[in-house]
Amino acid sequence: MTRAATEKLIKAYYNRFNAQDVDGFLELLSEDVVHEISQGGREKGKRAFRRFLLHMNECYRETVGDLAVMTSADGRRAAAEFDLRGRYLRTDGGLPPASNQRYRLRVGAFFEIRRGRIARVSNHYNMKDWLRQVGRG
Repeated sequence: MTRAATEKLIKAYYNRFNAQDVDGFLELLSEDVVHEISQGGREKGKRAFRRFLLHMNECYRETVGDLAVMTSADGRRAAAEFDLRGRYLRTDGGLPPASNQRYRLRVGAFFEIRRGRIARVSNHYNMKDWLRQVGRG
């Protein structure tokens, strides 16, 4: 893939994320996608990614803004930095109680591209900052 094609793919990924278009979002991923969750585990496959997205959409409403995408010369890797603006809608597991708290985080994400699809996504953000913003930390 070219750098331009990879950049276009990553931008489409975040546009579909912002639209909460789960099916469209998943179309951009390889069947065996690896998802490395910030401060969490590592999941593999579209089915696991779908479960993750549906859960996130129940607990949070998030949008990506101020997106910057960087790609390797061969288009096989990319990185993104962005502002994540969100609302915490429903208590998520052992996290603090949700009451529609607003938050804003800087996030970094890393991607591996294979055969025109995203094969790995690794997200990173400051969990202590998020906890402070939602009322525990």
